[in-house]
Amino acid sequence: MGTHSIRLTINGKQYVEEVESRILLSDFIRENCGLTGTHVGCEHGVCGACTVIVNGTAVRSCLMFAVQTDGVDIQTVEGLSHDGELTPLQQNFKECHGLQCGFCTPGILMSAQDYLAKNPVPSTKELKEMLSGHLCRCTGYDGILKAIQKTVDENKQLTFTEGS
Repeated sequence: MGTHSIRLTINGKQYVEEVESRILLSDFIRENCGLTGTHVGCEHGVCGACTVIVNGTAVRSCLMFAVQTDGVDIQTVEGLSHDGELTPLQQNFKECHGLQCGFCTPGILMSAQDYLAKNPVPSTKELKEMLSGHLCRCTGYDGILKAIQKTVDENKQLTFTEGS
């Protein structure tokens, strides 16, 4: 079993590490980097709990090897807030009760962040389709959907106000 040197950026911080060929990106993020917000659920890419943003695209980190990330930029849930201030999306999850146990929350936040960056005014149907890639055993998705929809509505209001 060989090791490989990788250089990548996670949440703006540069990492240079020696990793075994077989270590998953999710395990690397948690164990090597100490960023435990990325959760590992099914280890098959089904539950979505391990979702991170790699070079601007939401991916399941349990389906990638760390060696595949040499030279890439990764954002984890720890990289969403700045100086301890929650993003509007995070704040809306809090206000709309979009989380209970919180296990699925980091992955859903990362998928929603990526999705809204690419589609800032999605329909409810589109949001439900995006959420279909995530398993939540606690909330019934109602609060999650309300939180994301509130973020969309606030973004529309900001766009309308700035455009006036």
